[in-house]
Amino acid sequence: MKKDIHPAYHQISMQCACGNKFPVGSAAPKEVLEVEICSACHPFYTGGSKLVDTAGRVEKFKARLAKKKQ
Repeated sequence: MKKDIHPAYHQISMQCACGNKFPVGSAAPKEVLEVEICSACHPFYTGGSKLVDTAGRVEKFKARLAKKKQ
């Protein structure tokens, strides 16, 4: 195996949109990575249903559905 070709692996902090923070190991150059969903707020892990809307996709779908019904 070649030496000195792998990126540095270090501990960084992950921050979720729900406010949850946790440490992870990463080769990313950032100190903090921001994510939209984590295990604390994901519907699969929480058992609830949470509507996750990215870029207004749900509203666009509902508008198209309303046009088809008319």
